[in-house]
Amino acid sequence: MVERNTPSSLRLRTVFISDIHLGFKGCSADLLLDFLHHVEMDHLFLVGDIIDVWSMQKNMFWPQSHNNVLRTILGKAKRGTRVIFVPGNHDEVFREFDGAVFGNLEIHREYVHEGADGRRMLVLHGDEFDSVVKCSPWLAKLGSSIYDILLAANPCINWARRKFDLPHWSLSSYLKHKAKTAVQYIGSFEDAVAQAARKRGVDIVVCGHIHRAEMRDINGILYCNDGDWVESCTSLVEDMNGQLRLVDWPDLCEKNRVRALALPVGQAA
Repeated sequence: MVERNTPSSLRLRTVFISDIHLGFKGCSADLLLDFLHHVEMDHLFLVGDIIDVWSMQKNMFWPQSHNNVLRTILGKAKRGTRVIFVPGNHDEVFREFDGAVFGNLEIHREYVHEGADGRRMLVLHGDEFDSVVKCSPWLAKLGSSIYDILLAANPCINWARRKFDLPHWSLSSYLKHKAKTAVQYIGSFEDAVAQAARKRGVDIVVCGHIHRAEMRDINGILYCNDGDWVESCTSLVEDMNGQLRLVDWPDLCEKNRVRALALPVGQAA
């Protein structure tokens, strides 16, 4: 279990999370539960690949921690948080329920969210801009299988790193960012998403899909990718004033833990 040497509860207007991949062994469900227990929000966007149907078709895996994630999200909806689910390619079976509303839980193929400062944000998963998924579904699934092997190694690596008091690290993310073709692909993906947002007349685009948390201006459009909860364990958040920022939860937990260890004995963190 994740140690709770973390900040007290954060009150936010909106939280965007994606690529949780519940049902996949590489899912960092405990870290996500820790994050969800520390934040309260008015709006929670689930930006696709929340449930990894692809993975479960190959190997059924559903531990209690994955069930707890869903229960926590539904619990927030019950207590007043508006939850908007935008399905991705790994849970595309839910796209046929586009427009369905179940109390405080809604399902949309894409959604335009207005921030507290009036800026309009296009929220979508992003797989429609992935040429591999769009043009060669079989190749995407082959690539996903190879990627799964790399992701599955992450928990073992990080278990060993924790033994030596080292921070969270992702092998698959490291290799992906070192590969020249991957870097070129990420750049073209981001440009395509930003161009689509510009055509829709919005100020900001929020997506997931490529497991790379990022915030940058692309020709006047603020491109935001909230990352994932397999490798980076990040989220995009909006505060009550409409300001956006990325939250790296493992890094935040580590910094808070280090700060707590540095305090004199007996002093509260």
